[in-house]
Amino acid sequence: MGMDQSIIQRAIDGDERAMRQLWSQHAPHIDAVVRRLVGGDLDLAADIAQEVWIQIFRALPSYRGDAQFGTWAHRIAVNRTLNALRRSRRIAKVETDIEDDVAVEDFEAERSLLMTSITDAAAKLAPGARAVFMLHDVEGYTHEEIAAELGITPGGSKSQLFKARAKLRRLLSHLVDSPKPGNDREHAAPNC
Repeated sequence: MGMDQSIIQRAIDGDERAMRQLWSQHAPHIDAVVRRLVGGDLDLAADIAQEVWIQIFRALPSYRGDAQFGTWAHRIAVNRTLNALRRSRRIAKVETDIEDDVAVEDFEAERSLLMTSITDAAAKLAPGARAVFMLHDVEGYTHEEIAAELGITPGGSKSQLFKARAKLRRLLSHLVDSPKPGNDREHAAPNC
């Protein structure tokens, strides 16, 4: 994409309009990546997205153009988000069993039985399981890459993915099984 290339060059030279142009072109995608990895916490996602852009602009001079800018920025967004989550102890120990989070998740499930998408459902997963699921099934990382990224073993990544998928199936079964969701059933308890 030649157009991106000249904007990038101007941005590296400190041209604010070029920076804004890059940002407005790529921010929706980058924000979506960050939100998917973070889950339901929009404030945290917004903070991290801001960090991601600072990092992108800082790293611009090292951008070689061998990958599309969007792909390169995406990679930074994933790495930066995982670092931030690790810092905020969200993935303090990915290996900790998902069952630890059950109390929180049941409350979450009660609050919104009608999940409209996999992303909503994924926000109900334990942070470690969500990270593995998003990286593997949504972003297309291999278990080896995920293991390196999260500091766990490929086996640990596989078992987290297995648990995440099983949990998602359970969460999403409401969408499939309930005949007609009426809003009056707001407080029905999930029967899992």
